[in-house]
Amino acid sequence: MKEIGGYIELEHYNLPMLHEGAVTLNCAKNALAYIIETKKIKHILMPFFMCSSCDSVFIQYNVKVEKYHIDEHFMPICEKINENEWIYIVNFYGQLDNTILYELKKKYTNVIVDNTQSYFQMPIANVDTLYSCRKYFGVADGAFLYTNKKIDRQLEQDESYSRMTFLLGRFECTASEFYDKYVENNALIEIQPIKTMSKLTENLLRGINYNCVGSKRQHNFEKLYKAFSDINELDLIVPYGAFMYPLLIKNGCEVRKKLQLNKIYVPTLWPNVLEECKEGTLEYEFAKNILPLPIDQRYEISDMEYMEDMVRKCID
Repeated sequence: MKEIGGYIELEHYNLPMLHEGAVTLNCAKNALAYIIETKKIKHILMPFFMCSSCDSVFIQYNVKVEKYHIDEHFMPICEKINENEWIYIVNFYGQLDNTILYELKKKYTNVIVDNTQSYFQMPIANVDTLYSCRKYFGVADGAFLYTNKKIDRQLEQDESYSRMTFLLGRFECTASEFYDKYVENNALIEIQPIKTMSKLTENLLRGINYNCVGSKRQHNFEKLYKAFSDINELDLIVPYGAFMYPLLIKNGCEVRKKLQLNKIYVPTLWPNVLEECKEGTLEYEFAKNILPLPIDQRYEISDMEYMEDMVRKCID
């Protein structure tokens, strides 16, 4: 029976989501699992420069994995692949625009695009493309998938309410106080099977002004792009709705530690790369010394100016 009365719950929002019409799932890892299951993929090429979160998916579906290198522009260094092979292309920091991705699709045919770092970049027609919500917004989970084949079984719907503590806590307190809960949520997501997106996550995503978010991220990125043009060793484009600003400098790992002492938290996005790749390789250098500086919708231009000043002080 439907409940009537009682206390009022969280508000229900009804704005359109940015990826309205895509398959809604519980996490990006399971978006990849969804593609592997529906398209019966048994052989896939993955970049060395990537986290290991998908390893469990490959084991579960008995997928053979080969690794490929990237160049200084984040482009795959890989010859043409066989017709029964797939290549997983990560759009690092949104640096591969759709013109580039279209050419990669023509070259490789069987392409999966990971746009988890380029939420505002719309997919190319007939290219399997996945997005992660929690990298961009205050949600505990969620992913979108564009694909032309639906899974042939009923999926359970995820529930997020028990994993919201770190988000609610940070809203009123500091990030450091709830960091352990954040890590705990990441661990829980890793072991979840494929589920549809929770009602709570979808509701929160329907309350977002995407034009405002996309513009603010772009403007903040542009500010740092100009500010660090004299020292950044990366040749970047300015994407709309950028993820983070990647600053590659010598001894970036040491600057990261100094920034943390000043309460500027800059992650090492894929620490596993430092163990899996040899010192001196491009992937090792990128993982160690790229500083992914936050430029998201929480911050104003004045925050970018403050961060620039702090970075330069830490370099000196």
